[in-house]
Formats: sequence, C-alpha cells, structure tokens
Amino acid sequence: MSSRSTPRRAVLAAALAVTAAAAPLSSVASASAAPRGGPGRPDGSVDYRAWTTFPQWAGGRGAGTRVLGGARPGLVLDRPLGTVEYTDPHTGTTARWEYATWHSPVHVLPEPASEIVVSWNARTPAGTWLQAELRAAYTDRTHSPWYVMGRWTSGDGAGDIRRTCVDGQGDKKSSVSTDTLAVDDPSGGLRLASYELRLTLHRRPGTSRTPTVWRVGAMASDIPDRFTVPASRPGEGAGHALRVPRHSQEIHRGQYPEYDNGGEAWCSPTSSTMVIEYWGRGPSREDLAWVDPAYADPQVCHAARHTYDYQYKGCGNWPFNAAYAATYQDLQGVVTRLRSLNDAERLVRAGIPLITSQSFLATELDGAGYGTAGHLMCVVGFTGDGDVIANDPASPSNAAVERIYKRRQFENIWLRTKRYNAQGQVRSGTGGICYLYFPLRPTTRQARALASVGVR
Repeated sequence: MSSRSTPRRAVLAAALAVTAAAAPLSSVASASAAPRGGPGRPDGSVDYRAWTTFPQWAGGRGAGTRVLGGARPGLVLDRPLGTVEYTDPHTGTTARWEYATWHSPVHVLPEPASEIVVSWNARTPAGTWLQAELRAAYTDRTHSPWYVMGRWTSGDGAGDIRRTCVDGQGDKKSSVSTDTLAVDDPSGGLRLASYELRLTLHRRPGTSRTPTVWRVGAMASDIPDRFTVPASRPGEGAGHALRVPRHSQEIHRGQYPEYDNGGEAWCSPTSSTMVIEYWGRGPSREDLAWVDPAYADPQVCHAARHTYDYQYKGCGNWPFNAAYAATYQDLQGVVTRLRSLNDAERLVRAGIPLITSQSFLATELDGAGYGTAGHLMCVVGFTGDGDVIANDPASPSNAAVERIYKRRQFENIWLRTKRYNAQGQVRSGTGGICYLYFPLRPTTRQARALASVGVR
C-alpha cells in the first residue's frame, strides 16, 4: 500500500474465468474448534494453511498437472487438458494457452472467518503464467463462486500476460478487493466456514515450459472491530536487532511512471527489497541492465516493476510481493497476520524480520513525520525497553531509514481494524497484516518461531 496515498482497497487497510468448472465444494458445517490461543479471545482468530510437501500436493485433485519430488516439491503442467483463449485487459492481446488444473482439498477452518488472503510461491518461465482462485463455503451452508485471487507471472516480456488482480467480483455476500476476499457485512453474523483453492497453470501451445508452484496457502481471519488493542509487554525480542539493509523509497520519487512513479508509491517493493537482501538474495547485474544507470539502488526499481499490479495500478498487492520474494533461490514468502508485538519479537529473536502494513495520522506515530492511509515498513528489532526498531522506507535517504517508534503507538496502529482519518471519518485498519520471507530450510529456532505464528 502506498505511503501517504488513498488506499485502493476497501477492506483490511483498505472476470473472466478461464478454466473449466470444478466439482462442487463439499457441504461443511460451521466449524467449532477453538482458534489458536483458546476460545473467546478478544483478538479474534487467524488460520494460515499451506500446501508445500509432496504428500500435500498429491492429496489435491490434479487434472493435467504433476507433482515433482525432490528437495523442493512442486506442481507443474504435465499434460494439458486443452486450450483456452485469454484476452489481456491491459494489452488488448488475445492469445491461446494450454492449461491444467489442481484443486486443494477442502480446508475446514478451526474458527469461521470474515476475510481470506491467498498467497503463493512459484516460478513462471517466459510464456507461462498461473491463476489462483478460491471458493468458500459460508456458515449458512451456501457457497461463494470461484473468485480469482490473482493472475500472476514473474516476468513481463512480450509473450507474457500482465500480472493483475480482478475487480468486480462478488455475490452479495462477499466480494474481492484487490487481494482480499471479505464478507460484505460481518456484523450480520455470516462467516466463511471453509474454502478450497484452485490453481490453473498456463503455457504457450506447443512448448514444454511450465510454471512450477512450490507453495500455495491462505490466511483466514476474523478480527473484531477495534480502535485500540491491548498493550503487550516487552518480551524476548527486547534489546535485539537484525542487520537489515536500508533503502529509501523517497530517493526514487518520479522514477518509472509506468510502475506508479516511485517515491511514496514504492513502500512495499522497497520493504521487500530490504528483507530479500537480508537473506543474501537479489537480482543479478544482468537482471538490472534495464534500469537507468543514473538511478541509485536499481534493485528497488526492479522490485517495483516485478510486483506491479496492472489493475490495482500499484506495487502494493500483498501476494504479488510475497510471490516476487520467492522467485529468488530457496526463499519463501507468505502473507499472514500476527496477534501482538510479542509474536513479532519471537520472529526477530529467531532472525526473521517482518514487513508490516499500517495506517495512521501524523500525530499517532511520534518520529514518523507523516500520516498515511496505508504504508509498509520492516520491523528489524526492539530496543531494551521494547520499542520498535523499524526500517521505514518513507525516509529522505538510506541513512535515515532506521527509526525507533514507541511500542504502544506502533502496536496500536498496526493491529487495530478501525481508525479515524484526518477528517474524523471512520476508516479501516490493517489488523496485524504482514509479509514473512524466510529460507526454504530455516534453522530449528526459526522453524519454531514460524510455527508459533501458524506458518509451516
């Protein structure tokens, strides 16, 4: 989400179906299991579920796809089911594509949810792309349509589609806003009881190229409306900080208007770049050859180009950023929610920085010097008193990126779901949303920290 800009999402801070119809989702009764942390928690429920292992992939229903084994199991296009025409709304080009599909098992949520965000990790060689879809069962035992949660490719060459979300999807019970499926009126009690994911892999006819999908998952949540959240006490992260590279989005102001003009619009790819580099990854010199040599930090320009959503018209699509991070060798990326800064401390103490999304008035975060309708930054550590050490890309220079923000202020603007804007109007908050990027083979401590926040 762009710093200091009006958010395009209607929810959380905020169509053409090209595949054959799937088998109906099984009827599912309302879930009754308690959410992680016990029943009746005032901070609501969060459930992240992913498919990554060979047995998990094999447990889905493939049609024309094949599961690869090895160190990083994944899904590939094997024998196409046929061809389909797709007219790219952003280029006007109509092309024919071979395709195959994979359907996840139905995932019954441990606690009914009001919102779901899907994310994936994949590689798409030139001339290939994927579509991720979701279908939910409501607690009233009806079902949503199949919603397109993203059409994605890692490249943008002449033979590639333009990566895009799909607007205008809804059934008068729920709707999709950019990257988030949400119940339209959660105050009425309706919730999402379960869901099924569908992947459709595409390639140019007559070629053997294929997307490879290593991870697909979804974060389902039901966070109560709240303007303030309970304060946490400093925990195991206090006094610990990670050496995360620092990059300013502001030094790119006015660069590449075709990718939303740099500056305040590039908080998400700039934050992603910082964490990708922390893990020792990044684009090659050849990858960066297209960037104007007069521009500093060309890797940030590269991230903006390769996270740009042509429908959203910006670089702030959450799953697209996680997918971009995972295009680098043995790196994974997910979108999820955390419950408190104690969760963040556990991750940081294990060596995992996180990218958080928040919105606030200038008076609500001392030291920021700005207000924003939606902004991404990196949490890289905590002072001895538990205040947040953040790499905030909304800084005038790389040297000025590291900031210290008061714990109580930061926690509230990140975890709340309701806020007042400068005109006194009620607007949505992000409810603890974050990106987590981590290695394919995390250390034991890192794996335990990730598991403690529901990511495996």
